[in-house]
Amino acid sequence: MSIRKTSVSGTFYPASSDEIIKYIEHFDNVLKTSNFKLDFNFIPRAIISPHAGYIYSGFTANAAFKAIKNKINPKRIVVIGPSHKFGFKGASVSLYEVYETPLGNLEIDLEFAQHLEKKYDVLTFDDKVHQEHSTETQMPFIKHYFPDTKVVEIVYSDCEYHSLSTIIDEVLSDEDNFVVISTDLSHFYNLDDAMVLDDICLHAIKELDMAKFNQGCEACGIIGVKALVEYARNHDMQSQMLDYRTSADASNDSTRVVGYTSFVLGR
Repeated sequence: MSIRKTSVSGTFYPASSDEIIKYIEHFDNVLKTSNFKLDFNFIPRAIISPHAGYIYSGFTANAAFKAIKNKINPKRIVVIGPSHKFGFKGASVSLYEVYETPLGNLEIDLEFAQHLEKKYDVLTFDDKVHQEHSTETQMPFIKHYFPDTKVVEIVYSDCEYHSLSTIIDEVLSDEDNFVVISTDLSHFYNLDDAMVLDDICLHAIKELDMAKFNQGCEACGIIGVKALVEYARNHDMQSQMLDYRTSADASNDSTRVVGYTSFVLGR
């Protein structure tokens, strides 16, 4: 059996299942004690979730998965994220059989992944690309909240967002499918400057405004975000922000921060 092995467990998130559960329980306790609102009045079809170390962005990611937990029962979740280690043309879809996580393996929907790879020229399979943290950091949350779902992993590099939007269109044409778009926001500005840049991204996603992305949004996963927003605009979807914060909230260092957000989109 071919396995998409973990590549960042023990660094971006714990290698121990007990430690991951402690993180999630802590995040959930913060949600409860702070009266955090995860309300939205539509059927969720996709989330946007960050991918830094759990100590920095885990709360924001968990908020997204927690918000949809009792609202969907997907048969497959397609996770789309940017490549940080390798530059290449197009995108790579994982063609392994299972996805390893410290909480237990997830089944990869190999048949569906192969279908996408054959149908879309933008998609290939390059095994070395699938050492990517932007997608991998989502998988323990998926295993925790949706343990029986199948997953598909798509990692992109140099590609047009329209190409990914077309794939999202096919994925979400099945009501039993769900999409996770992975991105962080601005990187390594001081807090004030970061918040200005991030605000551009947040408004673009909230308002489903494609033009606004070009006014200074510096999300590392902007291609995937734009692909989802284009799909959302074309299908009269709504967008609700769940959380925004920066690494300064965890580190207390406001001189070089990274921004994080989570959104839910649906109709």
